[in-house]
This record gives sequence, structure tokens and C-alpha cells, in this order.
Amino acid sequence: MKKLIAIPLGAILALSFSCKDFKKGVEDGYNDAKKEAEEVKIETPEENITLSKLEDSPAYSDAVLRLENPSDGKIAEAGPVDFNFTVSNYELGAQTDSPNANLLANSGKGQHIHFILNNEPYSAHYESTFTKEMPAGVHHLVAFLSRSYHESVKNENSVVVQKLEIGENPEDSKGIQIDAPTLIYSRPKGEYSGKDTENLLLDFFVLNTTLSADGNKVKATINGQEFMITEWVPHVIKGLNKGEVTIKLELIDQEGNGIPGPFNTVERTVTLKE
Repeated sequence: MKKLIAIPLGAILALSFSCKDFKKGVEDGYNDAKKEAEEVKIETPEENITLSKLEDSPAYSDAVLRLENPSDGKIAEAGPVDFNFTVSNYELGAQTDSPNANLLANSGKGQHIHFILNNEPYSAHYESTFTKEMPAGVHHLVAFLSRSYHESVKNENSVVVQKLEIGENPEDSKGIQIDAPTLIYSRPKGEYSGKDTENLLLDFFVLNTTLSADGNKVKATINGQEFMITEWVPHVIKGLNKGEVTIKLELIDQEGNGIPGPFNTVERTVTLKE
């Protein structure tokens, strides 16, 4: 006669719950994997980036910007430095009379000065006198007049280029040549949201050189797409997706080689938000 083995009720219940837990774990794992797979399938829409010339800006061909202080570019100590500019034939704080003020990101504070040290992101100044914290060393200052929507005024008198020597025995860590062909980045900059994400201003300054189809050029790489700029004019970038946008500018010669200089290749990242 076969013997019957008695299994305690508690063991049966424990086994039943273990099976249920195992089954639930398998189902949860399957659902998580399915969710991850669905998320991977979500693709970012392809970008159809375009770059076109910006038009319809007032020229301000007689606008003048001059640096009165510091007059010789020599500053005894690092720290707060008072800068005093004079502006002629141009009104700081005024709104630029142009349809571009509605097309592009526009400053409610009006026209201003872009102050750029060593090709770093500019600071905007709406008055001609202001104080800046300046580090010790040898620096390359570029300041120019800007319209309210941040387009630079491009004439030989609208820009100040100054070598600054700050502190005792300042060290030139960048190898600055004030008279060499130089590319200075201006826009786009920072964060954009809403309507301002539709049209981004691409603007820069070129010093000691000209751009042409058979000469020096600026190569712009925007989210991996390359554009060749053969004329020194502002441009509008369209077709960008929301998120981070990478802009790289390079000053190149007629053969496509980079022109030597500490500022002639520059890369910036801006952010587009809803």
C-alpha cells in the first residue's frame, strides 16, 4: 500500500503565494521591457535647418562708439574697473525701428553695447558708463553697438578693439595679436522660449579681414549641418528642434584651412524651450 505524505497547509499556501509573486515579477519585468522598447522607438523629428540673410535693419552707418576710459588699456590692479564709452549718432536704450524687432528675440531695454572679453559670451550694457570685474592678465576686448534685437552695427567706427593689460607684469596666456584676422562670436546666446525659438539670429564680428566667395570665409556648423558664409552679414537660423543647439563657427581661408588665432574657432550651446 502506498503511503500518503501529509503536506502542511502553511507550506501549500506559501508555495501558492511564491508562484503568484514569481508570475507577477515576470509580468512586471515584461511590462518594463515593453515600455523601454516603446520609449526607444520614439524618434526626434529630423531637422530641416536653414540659414538665410537677415534684411530690413537700419544701417546706422554713421554710428560711433569710442572708449574714453581706460584710455591706454593699462590697468594697475585686477578687480572692478570703470569703463566709459562715448556714443554718437546712436541712442542706447531705444527700440530699433525695424520689423526684425518682432521677428527675433528682442530686448525690452532697447539698443545697447555688446562687451566681449577674450571671445567669451558678451555682457549687454544699456548705458555708456559701467563697471566690470576684470581679471589680471593680457586680454582682448571687443565692444560694439547692438540693435535692440542684438544684431551688431557693422561699420569701422561702431566697434572698439583694445588690448588690456591688467595687474603687474600681466601674462599673455592666449597669444593675443590685436591686428591679426579674428572672429568674434556674438549670437545666438543663452535660452530661447516660445516664439523666440522660431528664428535665431546668427551674428558675429570679423576683424582685420574680409569675407568673400574666393577668399576667407566663416564655416558655421549647426547641430552637425554645415553652412559656408561668404559675406559679413547677419543671418537667421530656422528649422531647429527644441532642446540643445550647438553652433560652431570657424574662420577659414580660401582653401578651407583654419586661420590661426586663439578665437577663430568657437563653439557655443544654446537651449530652445517650449
